[in-house]
Amino acid sequence: MTQVKITVLQVQDPKELFGDDPPVTLSPGFGPCDKHHVGQEFIVKQDYQMPDGFCNYSWYGIHTAVRMLLFGGDYPWAIDKGSAVVCCNDGLRPVIYKLERIED
Repeated sequence: MTQVKITVLQVQDPKELFGDDPPVTLSPGFGPCDKHHVGQEFIVKQDYQMPDGFCNYSWYGIHTAVRMLLFGGDYPWAIDKGSAVVCCNDGLRPVIYKLERIED
């Protein structure tokens, strides 16, 4: 049974990305995503359901890449077949993930 492992590689801080001049005014205390942390892992099973504890907003941004890997596809530019690096859609504090197809 094919599965996809999602590993959190980076959790970006808006201060690191934009310094003291973000492109929009941020609420006091706005910082890195508090839903995920580096090293966290999730498994997507053949039923293609969002893993428990995974951010809905991130899932929306990465689910098509997860589906591609789950059903045997690969990015044509990737030398390491069965893997991808993707990120959530939050441009102010993106979370970067590694996806890996796992086949039994």
